[in-house]
Amino acid sequence: MSVWLKPSTVDGCLQEVFGAPVPELYETATRADASPAITRALELRSFLALAEEQVARVRDRVHDAMAPDRDMSELSAEDLRLDAQWLDAALDAHDGYRAALDDLLRTMPSPGQPWPVQLAQHKATTTLPPAVAAPAPQRAGAARARRL
Repeated sequence: MSVWLKPSTVDGCLQEVFGAPVPELYETATRADASPAITRALELRSFLALAEEQVARVRDRVHDAMAPDRDMSELSAEDLRLDAQWLDAALDAHDGYRAALDDLLRTMPSPGQPWPVQLAQHKATTTLPPAVAAPAPQRAGAARARRL
């Protein structure tokens, strides 16, 4: 199943903000004149849907392992530790994508307004170690005397 067909917790919000169901928004995003806001929002939504699927898979696996009718000899502390690490990573990804999408939706221009363009100006800043003053060679900068 394609990621854009998988449900996401933000589908209703996206439909409300952009005024169309998610499948139509994906079609709109493929056009050359698509708004950068729609394109970015759907990219984040795709990542979010995948993270939500991962969270659900781990949750279901842990629930199955911990089912009351399950044989206790099948329990593995190591498997549960790995699932906890996997769940932690998936939840971190979920939270990050959700925060990025919320930020995008909060700061995007209203329909009809151009998307703000910011040119990145990178600055390199360094701190040089203090220079150790080397003695200047004798007669530095002086013209050499002619030998006769």
